[in-house]
Amino acid sequence: MSYYEWRPYVPVAERRRQAEQKLSKLKKKGQSVAPVRIEGRTIASSFWGKSWCANLERYSDYANRLPRGRTYVRNGSVVDLQIARGEVAAMVAGSSLYTVKIGIAPVAGPHWKGICRDCAGTVDSLVELLQGRLAKGVMDRVCREGDGLFPAPREIKLSCSCPDWADMCKHVAAVLYGVGARLDEQPRLLFVLRGVDEQDLLAGGGQQLPGAKTGSAKVLDDGDVAALFGLEMAESGTAEPPAPAAAAEPRSRRLKALKGGKPPAKPAVGKAPRGRQAKSAVEHARTVRAGKKAVRQGRRRSG
Repeated sequence: MSYYEWRPYVPVAERRRQAEQKLSKLKKKGQSVAPVRIEGRTIASSFWGKSWCANLERYSDYANRLPRGRTYVRNGSVVDLQIARGEVAAMVAGSSLYTVKIGIAPVAGPHWKGICRDCAGTVDSLVELLQGRLAKGVMDRVCREGDGLFPAPREIKLSCSCPDWADMCKHVAAVLYGVGARLDEQPRLLFVLRGVDEQDLLAGGGQQLPGAKTGSAKVLDDGDVAALFGLEMAESGTAEPPAPAAAAEPRSRRLKALKGGKPPAKPAVGKAPRGRQAKSAVEHARTVRAGKKAVRQGRRRSG
């Protein structure tokens, strides 16, 4: 059979079996393998995966070969796919196990700065960015044809080890669709492939507006904390504990003191402040007068 003759048809199951045998040998040598697995007919379901596939299909240069590529990627023929900066390397099970190399030019500096400038202040979360959940205007800008994040045909170089003379054979097309499926699982790989840092899109988000105050974080007072946590907060400062009550003197001792005209003994609780001294003196005089009056009334009754 000459090089340009068609090779005999090999069923898909047999192709995958032969590919798995060769891949197992590569695994034993320590090479990592990442096959593309698709459930059902849908190749990509996330924002970035679908946008990648839509970008491929908008170019007329690829129109003839893409349908065969969709068939190959759906039936599991892309048995390994690796994405790195500026390159996609893959192995596709065909009549033999073919090696595919796709070079993707990195995004030019001014081009990337333009995207970041147009999106400044609108990207607050990388999670929302990678999930494609930002405002439609932002996502449309990132995916815009010509000056967005997706490569144009002139930025893509294709090669495959199969005998097909076309630049884009069905194996290359399958790998390109496989990239879309892989972006469903790892959307950050698009930024890796294009040689840019997705963190740059957040650069304008932390800049202060003119006249904005910095370092003025509000401190919660006790009332705010009480309302926030439902607690009863103690007053600031230490309250003076109440003075212990003096023990009551025996009645006989009090009467004896009154008859002799002597004031009852004060409990030894320490020296009182001046204000309390004056108050105690007044109360003491009242007590003495009441005691004398009670003595006189008692003598009258007894006489």
